[in-house]
Amino acid sequence: MKVLVTGSKGFVGKNLCSVLALRGDIELLEFDLGNTPEELQSAALAADFIIHLAGVNRPLSQDEFLTGNAGLTSDIVNILKGAGKKTPLLLSSSTQAALDNPYGRSKKLAEDVAFDYGRTGAPVYVYRFTNLFGKWCRPNYNSVVATFCFNIANDLPIQINDPDHVLRLAYIDDVVEEIVSALGGSARVRADGYCYLKREFEITLGALAELIRSFRDIREARVIPDMSDQFTKFLHSTYLSYLEERQGFAYPALMHADNRGWLFELIKSPAAGQIFVSRTKPGITRGNHYHHTKVEKFVVIEGEAVISFRKIDSDEVIEYPVSGEHIQIVDIPPGYTHAIKNTGDTDVITLFWSCEMFDPEKPDTVYLEV
Repeated sequence: MKVLVTGSKGFVGKNLCSVLALRGDIELLEFDLGNTPEELQSAALAADFIIHLAGVNRPLSQDEFLTGNAGLTSDIVNILKGAGKKTPLLLSSSTQAALDNPYGRSKKLAEDVAFDYGRTGAPVYVYRFTNLFGKWCRPNYNSVVATFCFNIANDLPIQINDPDHVLRLAYIDDVVEEIVSALGGSARVRADGYCYLKREFEITLGALAELIRSFRDIREARVIPDMSDQFTKFLHSTYLSYLEERQGFAYPALMHADNRGWLFELIKSPAAGQIFVSRTKPGITRGNHYHHTKVEKFVVIEGEAVISFRKIDSDEVIEYPVSGEHIQIVDIPPGYTHAIKNTGDTDVITLFWSCEMFDPEKPDTVYLEV
């Protein structure tokens, strides 16, 4: 199947084409700024399906709204009609098509052209997308999410005129998934003829900025927000895509070092506990404490050690030899005092998980020798 994507170098186009390019059953045809009308005609006539994403939203003059939105859509439809073709057409419109402004009117005219083409018997799919967000969206242009993510990630100021203003947002992967479904004949279509996405999100400008700032603060606090919330997960992924490339991806661990070795916290979550890593020198023992409720997992990933347990009301000691050569995950149940001792000749590297973040006011950690 030959699929033409107009606006292939834009935000949605880049994300969509990166997915379609992996499909062995699709030959991808692309049209964007820099291509000629002749190339558009050739690609439109060759295509088995047209995904029309190209459009204008920041013109030098208002006339460009008509030529770049309704005009380009008319060009494509006229090419198809002139050749007697009924090629399926998917049009990326906007929720602003319902508004009486130059941009909205131009998008509504493009919709009318597409629906009129559909009356010839050609399959037509029209989506009124709301504010979209995700990787590769241009900041400081027409996306508040991209702008906030880029500026906050790079320690630049942001401007919020009305923190209580509610945004409706859709995630780019949901958009791509829906377009691919339409390509396969499974578009979501409402009774009024418009297609729609499986979900959208709502958030105020103030809450959006606060959430993005919390992603920046992860590097110091190590505390991640609730990633079980889909919007938070999608927004966090988006935020990371705006980090400065050459130095912004990496940041130093907060090391706690003493004569035993070192330890650092990797990540913490109020819902999922925390992960930390330690280096322990030969002959050194860590632990010798128990918990009433807190549970942990120990994983030695380098070196040799013995993890010892003793139920606090028993004299019996249970030992688990562990090493980085034969990875085992060892559960630490409550009510057992436990310790890990480096029994080898090299340092031991251990990965720890605790079911809760450490709270110095309620540590649930009682010292007791194994």
